[in-house]
Amino acid sequence: MKSLEQCISENIPISLDALKVIESKFQSRQLKKGEYFLQSGIRCREMAFIESGYVRMYDLAEGNEVTLWIGSGGSFITSLASFVFESVNYWNIQAITDCKLHVISKKDHEELLSRVPKWMEFDNLLLARAYALLEQSMFSQLHTTARQRFDSLMAENPAIFNHVPLQHIASMLGIKPETLSRLRKNAGSITS
Repeated sequence: MKSLEQCISENIPISLDALKVIESKFQSRQLKKGEYFLQSGIRCREMAFIESGYVRMYDLAEGNEVTLWIGSGGSFITSLASFVFESVNYWNIQAITDCKLHVISKKDHEELLSRVPKWMEFDNLLLARAYALLEQSMFSQLHTTARQRFDSLMAENPAIFNHVPLQHIASMLGIKPETLSRLRKNAGSITS
C-alpha cells in the first residue's frame, strides 16, 4: 500500500503512525477487466484508491453508455453522493483493465474521521478536488471545443489512449468516437 501512503503524505503533512492507522482500514482487492466495483441502484458503502489499472464511472442515457469519469492509478473512486449521504447510487463503476484497488468501508471511513484528524483533513481535500473536477468538467463541456478538450486530456494523461477504449474516452469528452479518431489522426500528423 505504498502508493496509498504516498498519495496521502504528498497531500498533507502526516505522521507515520497516523498513516499506519489509516492504512490498516484499507483492504486490497483485485478487479478483473469488466468487473464492477459498484453498480447503479445499489447503495455505495465503499471508497477505493486505485493503485493500478483503469476504471470508469458511467450510466445509461437513452440506451447509450455515458462515461462521466475515467480513473487510473493514484486516484480515489466512489459514488460520492451515495457514499456520503447513503442515498441510492446512480453510477456504474467498472474496471476497464485489470485493477488493483485498496478499499475502505463507510464504517471504517467514519471511524477514521472521528479518530484520526489527519484523515478528516485528507477527506476534506478529496471532497474539494471532486467538486473542482466536476466544476471543471461542466465548464469544459460548456465553453471549450472538442479540440481543446482533446488537447487538454492529451497533455494531462496521454497514457489513457493506450489503455482505454476510444468510445469511453470520447464519451467522457462529450464527443463522438469518429470525432475523437479524427482529432487523434490530426494530432499525429502535427507531431510527426
